[in-house]
Amino acid sequence: MSKKEASANYMRKQQAIFACPVCHEEMTVTEQCVVTCKNRHTFDIAKQGYVNFMTHPATSMYGKDLFDARKEIIESGIYAPMHENVVELLKTFGQNLTILDTGCGEGSHLAMIKKQFEEITTNIIVGAGIDIAKEGIIAAGRNYEDLIWCVGDLAKSPFQESSFDVILNILSPANYSEFERLLKPNGVVVKVVPQSGYLRQLRELFYADSDKESYSNDRTVERFKEHFSDVEVKRITQTVTIAPEMVSMLIYMTPMGWHQTADTSSNQVEEITIDLDILIGKV
Repeated sequence: MSKKEASANYMRKQQAIFACPVCHEEMTVTEQCVVTCKNRHTFDIAKQGYVNFMTHPATSMYGKDLFDARKEIIESGIYAPMHENVVELLKTFGQNLTILDTGCGEGSHLAMIKKQFEEITTNIIVGAGIDIAKEGIIAAGRNYEDLIWCVGDLAKSPFQESSFDVILNILSPANYSEFERLLKPNGVVVKVVPQSGYLRQLRELFYADSDKESYSNDRTVERFKEHFSDVEVKRITQTVTIAPEMVSMLIYMTPMGWHQTADTSSNQVEEITIDLDILIGKV
């Protein structure tokens, strides 16, 4: 069975979560590997196993090399404490879960969280990832099976309302009104944002003696609290040794490396700090 056919079979079992991004009608996944609605709006499942639900042209500054670097960095384990804390939260549900990762990129965070959750519980995760960056979703479909990968815009979401127990929003912009629509009753949004020490060694390298050398997420946290009740904030901080070849990858996958350059030869980064707030909010 091809990856395309396997993905179609997996999506068919979960097709109740889909809504046509054009007319909002229910959708079905056909034997021909097409996702379609009764008004004949159709979206093909690609050979890599993803679906492009975009209804309008969109450009992304994120390319294949960035997502390859991001996958290497995430799979290296430097975000493991964050993954472990998210899994501990998911365990409290005590059931199978439907999870949407918004701004999922190449899917590594969702894939690792699903893997860890299913290794230590008897429950499963039906996971979907959505991102406007096509190159990220192509990589996700290529690398991670038994997950639903969608190119799409949350402003024209391809999902039914009340479809997900949990929405993940990891180091990515949020669409809170859409999160509220997509969550089931008693659903939870888990948003991960940088804290003041996040990647401080790189910020010192790129932004020395500027206002960008320090960082505050206070406004992001305040906005989150405006939309959700019973908000819990959990800080995860860890400084780890990092291999030299990983430094360039980490720089490449962050905004610091997109428009600026720094001389890393004379400023060897040997360790990196991962300092994050996990925001947990209920509808």
